[in-house]
Amino acid sequence: MQFKHPEILYFLFALVIPILVHLFQLRRFKKEYFTNVQFLKELSIQTRKSSKIKKWLLLTTRLLLFTALIFAFAQPFFKAKDSKNISNEMYIVLDNSYSMQAKGTKGELLKRAVQELLENTQENQTFSLITNNETYWNTDIKSIQKEIQNITYSALPFQLESAMAKIKSRKSANNKDVIIISDAIGLKPKQLKSIDKNFNTYFITPEAEQKNNISIDSVYMNQTLNDFYEIGVNLKSNGEQDNAIPIGLYNNNKLVAKTLVKFEKSETAINFTIPKKDFNGYVSINDSSLKYDNTYYFNITKPEKTNVISIGKIEKSGFLNRIYTAEEFNYSNFTIETLDYNTIEKQDAIVLNELENLPQALVTNLKSFVEKGGNLIFIPSAESKIDETNLLLGSLGQIQFGNKQNANKLITKIAFQHPLFQSVFEKKIDNFQYPNTKQNFEVKTTNPAILSYEDQSCFLTSIQNQVSSVYVFAAPINKINSNFQNSPLIVPIFYNMAQNTQKTGLNALTIGENQPFLVDTNLSKDQILEVKNDIVKFIPIQQIFNNKVKLQFNDYPIFAGNFEIYKKDEIVRNISFNYNRSESNLGLSESNILSDYNVVKSIETVFNSLLSDRSNNQIWKIFVILTILFLFLEVLIQKLVK
Repeated sequence: MQFKHPEILYFLFALVIPILVHLFQLRRFKKEYFTNVQFLKELSIQTRKSSKIKKWLLLTTRLLLFTALIFAFAQPFFKAKDSKNISNEMYIVLDNSYSMQAKGTKGELLKRAVQELLENTQENQTFSLITNNETYWNTDIKSIQKEIQNITYSALPFQLESAMAKIKSRKSANNKDVIIISDAIGLKPKQLKSIDKNFNTYFITPEAEQKNNISIDSVYMNQTLNDFYEIGVNLKSNGEQDNAIPIGLYNNNKLVAKTLVKFEKSETAINFTIPKKDFNGYVSINDSSLKYDNTYYFNITKPEKTNVISIGKIEKSGFLNRIYTAEEFNYSNFTIETLDYNTIEKQDAIVLNELENLPQALVTNLKSFVEKGGNLIFIPSAESKIDETNLLLGSLGQIQFGNKQNANKLITKIAFQHPLFQSVFEKKIDNFQYPNTKQNFEVKTTNPAILSYEDQSCFLTSIQNQVSSVYVFAAPINKINSNFQNSPLIVPIFYNMAQNTQKTGLNALTIGENQPFLVDTNLSKDQILEVKNDIVKFIPIQQIFNNKVKLQFNDYPIFAGNFEIYKKDEIVRNISFNYNRSESNLGLSESNILSDYNVVKSIETVFNSLLSDRSNNQIWKIFVILTILFLFLEVLIQKLVK
């Protein structure tokens, strides 16, 4: 037992006073003579004995009364069980991603968590609140009551590492209590390593009652016909689905096609055919679970001619004329001597076709070209200088050439999942006439191969960045060294390598992935591009590249939808944004990996536990009651004991 005011205990010495008064009462007795006291002797002795008992009872009662009163003023208490963490700072991490839209036993998971916070957080409790997209430092429930009530779903998935990084950035001499409220969708053991072991961490994992959900996973260009586009739509079903689901295709909010989808397995795809012209719309379904992933926004820009040049000898570039036809491409060939470097920045793709020398000026211009969104296709020459080649490739990514190998090798392996082959093959092909090369260079890279030799070495690989691609062949493909020009692969490969999907084709960005987007337009120094629709508008980060502008969106926009990019009052380009689909599968809750952490049922349980473990047990009220009890006892003794 400890005392809040131990100095008051010095008054216990004052208890000596009533003891002394009792023991040394200085009374003088006066003798009275009676004629006969024989009959009073027994009564006198009895009275004297009862008087002594009464006085001892009163002394004891008064001593106990004053002792209890002194103890009450000293405010005794028992020390809290978890007293070392009484001064801990509290951090509440609230997952407000779209998976928290699912319904539990008491309603939507996020709304129920917010309600529990409002009901159970004490007004004098200081805490910091961290959501997926907002942070409130050192506040209390009364100060941010309105903000908490207005918390909405965030397009950003729950990232535990990000929340922990924010908490760790708050330096303090005190330890931290961290309460994490999340459904644990997509939570991985790797993310848990971001939690400091010294933190006092609690997990609250609300669970959805209904985990069946259907989502539109992606929309893509399946194939381009003469007058039509064939649009592919991938759908995923999580859980059992007995009924067919209606799906509609909309252009500028007008329904243009509708069908029913029956799920025989967890994933299915359907196709829509639309006229070959600009399209600005979305695909939509209806299901009874999560709503955020039921609509997928996209736009299609009518194809413009792609600007392509090849640099190399004319006699080795004849096959490119047959691929890059005038209907779809503005194609030209230049030798290294006739090349005008000013034309490089105007191209969408450049083919370096078996150049024996790579001047430093060309290397510098090509590096700038790739950084600004241009695709580069590199075909080595048998006489290529390895040091010059590696200087170029090293400036573009982690890829280098090794020694030249003089061996006839077959190209036997195709990476069918690579974007270059999207919509090229209807099914995986195992037997076809393999092309070959007689000489090739060893390719040293960690990037996956697109085409591989029979010995698993690389024939074609790529360096991918956010706005462009660099494709690298390991061998010359002229007819003397290879029969690759006669392979059916050459047309789709070179066709797709030259295409810039941001300029032609289907576009749909994901909020939060911060994927750069190139817009073909010229801006003056004072001009900016603005992104807006009927609901919201914002100004993205932008960088001007001569006749292009690179846009980066960070975590914007807040809501998915179709938008327009404006230069003043002029619409430059349509653009579409969608929510991340990573939390569509409600069956992916990883709460089972939290066995090493303190998992509790509710916010109320956490607060009650902290309060009971860290509150000193105040017992001064007991001594007040004892004081009253002894006072009452003294009164009884005075009245009843004779």
